[in-house]
Amino acid sequence: MTTSTLTLPDGRALEYVEGGDPAGVPTLVHHGTPGGPVLDPGWESSARQHGLRLVLAARPGYAGSTRHPGRRVADVVADTVALADHLGVDRFVTWGWSGGGPHALACAAVLPGRVVAAATLAGVAPYDAEGLDFMEGMGEGNIEEFGLALEGEEALRPLAQEQGAAMADVTPAELAEAMAPHLTPVDAAEITGPGTIGATLAAQTRTGFATGVDGWVDDDLMFTRPWGCSLADIRVPVLLLQGRQDAMVPFGHGQWLAGQLDGVVDARLTEEDGHLTLVTRRLPEVFAWLRGRWDAATG
Repeated sequence: MTTSTLTLPDGRALEYVEGGDPAGVPTLVHHGTPGGPVLDPGWESSARQHGLRLVLAARPGYAGSTRHPGRRVADVVADTVALADHLGVDRFVTWGWSGGGPHALACAAVLPGRVVAAATLAGVAPYDAEGLDFMEGMGEGNIEEFGLALEGEEALRPLAQEQGAAMADVTPAELAEAMAPHLTPVDAAEITGPGTIGATLAAQTRTGFATGVDGWVDDDLMFTRPWGCSLADIRVPVLLLQGRQDAMVPFGHGQWLAGQLDGVVDARLTEEDGHLTLVTRRLPEVFAWLRGRWDAATG
């Protein structure tokens, strides 16, 4: 992996990391909440096999990316355009996991001339979504977190600072313990198992919190507000994955999003998947789908 920093048109810094196939299909990645610019070795290996060049940028307030207070989901579009232009990339595919899912969808909605296809894995639905109870089915940790976010930054920040400090140099085992209130048994087994996702999540957390918890605070506040773009504007193919064994982003979010994306979505809603299994077991499937959509669109 190579890490770089781009100066955006408004003067903010944007830290990003690249991996996978350097000559492959440009694939812009949106990390989860909280997160940071770290790529899992398994993601990189699979990306090379499918001919994808992964580029993961830290959202504002994470790692070396300058904070952008009051940001909306749709604000990711301008940063993504600046990054793509910097990389010399005209068209690209994009995917996001968890808190990154809405950002991939925003790029698809606003940039149909540049985004060829998008994938969202356990992506969060809008808080104000009609017919959706946003927190129904969430683990107790997420319910507390979003409850504070609804009260505002002053209420939320102490929790983020306390938990951020505890995770500043967290190990995979410690992260698994800290995440326990957010995990179903399916996901708990993934983070403590022999794979790399526990180490990757710990590294993402350490890197993401290197300059503080502003990114996490702003993500949570952002998810309780309107996105600033419309799902109805999406005209490019979308792959949507969601598992019923997910206590971080409940199954209902995936069902609601699939209903809104009728006509463009390939919705794969499973009974057996959790939050983490989508990136520990299903990512080769996602990469194959993205590569297929790219090949179909570009000939």
